[in-house]
Amino acid sequence: MQSLYTRTMADVHVGFQRLSPHAVLPAYQSALAAGMDLHAAIAADVVIERGAIALIPLGFAVEIPPGYEGQVRPRSGLATRHGVTVPNSPGTVDADYRGEMKVALINLGPAAFTVTPAMRIAQLVVAPVSRVSWNETHELSETARGGGGFGSTGR
Repeated sequence: MQSLYTRTMADVHVGFQRLSPHAVLPAYQSALAAGMDLHAAIAADVVIERGAIALIPLGFAVEIPPGYEGQVRPRSGLATRHGVTVPNSPGTVDADYRGEMKVALINLGPAAFTVTPAMRIAQLVVAPVSRVSWNETHELSETARGGGGFGSTGR
């Protein structure tokens, strides 16, 4: 009998180029985790003051295959315990990007926050993407919702 992992998840091969001796290979923390932890590739602490944004290097570049993207997302523990999150969440890493990966962190918490070397600061989900082919039309099909937006379904 196959395990749940082998029946439901497919491996996607992503190239990894180490750019810094401080880089840590992203890794899943459990067998069914969707995201891999991303670690700060810094030699010394970085203090993020309240309300400030810091760009934290990860020390590596990736080669995501065509048809996929990398999604950089916050770590729930940093967000709930310290108010530290990713301001452009999820940040997109396109398949043709070859520069160093970095994570923008914003401190929305009540106090300064210190990022330490090798700290887990975000997570990366590699997911399939669709390419859109637009079909311009004079009319769209009708739905029960129609043009209602921004909270209209909660009424």
